[in-house]
Amino acid sequence: MAFSLNRIMLIGNLGRDVETRFSGDTLSISSFSLATTHSYKGKDGNWVNETTWHNITAYNLSDFMKEQLKKGKKVYVEGRLKKGEYTDKEGVKRYTAEVISERIISLEGSGESSGNSDISSEGSTQDGSISPVDSGEDLPF
Repeated sequence: MAFSLNRIMLIGNLGRDVETRFSGDTLSISSFSLATTHSYKGKDGNWVNETTWHNITAYNLSDFMKEQLKKGKKVYVEGRLKKGEYTDKEGVKRYTAEVISERIISLEGSGESSGNSDISSEGSTQDGSISPVDSGEDLPF
């Protein structure tokens, strides 16, 4: 059996509010864009910011989390990369890449509660609960 790993971790700002559509009675599919910025020194010695846009897809997000994911908010997204291809109306082959989220954490407070909203995109654990704080007692350092 071959072992492989497909894991993406991003921190960035939402480029648009979450859009949700439904597939059947039980599956909701939410999507949004996320901007990440990489800074480096150019040949002239000045700092250059390079922004990359990522398409994010999440399944069965809670209503609470959908309300948290607004344009401009900073979030952490963890998931896997999925690539695809299709042929457009003119017959040109197009390629796509999207992050299928498995975990989304809002890095900005909602104004009413403190802490981060941690939502897992697997199963039914998307309840909008606040992340527990680890006491650190079991840390080896």
